[in-house]
Amino acid sequence: MKPVTVSVLKQELKTHSQQELIELCLKLAKFKKENKELLTYLLYDAEDEDGYIREIKEEVDLGFEEINKANLYYIKKGCRKNLRQIKKYIRYSKKKETEAELLLYFCSKIKELQPKQRSSQQMINMYERQLAMAVKAMSTLHEDLQYDFKLEIEKLEENS
Repeated sequence: MKPVTVSVLKQELKTHSQQELIELCLKLAKFKKENKELLTYLLYDAEDEDGYIREIKEEVDLGFEEINKANLYYIKKGCRKNLRQIKKYIRYSKKKETEAELLLYFCSKIKELQPKQRSSQQMINMYERQLAMAVKAMSTLHEDLQYDFKLEIEKLEENS
């Protein structure tokens, strides 16, 4: 089955009643966990972006605490898992400010790892890639926000 375009879906949704739309949304939420998470963000967290970011940071902190630090392989795997989660939450928000803040937070968590654990070339590449993405997201923001984020980047670079 080939899905139709978004514009065709939009036209079709306009023909349905409010009750039918509610039922369709609930079916989507039951179908996949990501749909439920997106709906939760849109209904509860979109109004309080700062609270949403705090929640994500707490989840990232827990994720980094749970990383098995016995082996570099597990550290990289845990970091990638945390990054996937962050990217998913960034997709929900679609705000460049949120993207920059969360990516910089991820970079700071990588910097907090012990030196031998972050000396791997793959970890260095992961860090640099996310830092570059944060800078790119930052470039579209207001000058005052750019300045604040640049200060955070300078702090990260000082800790090298």
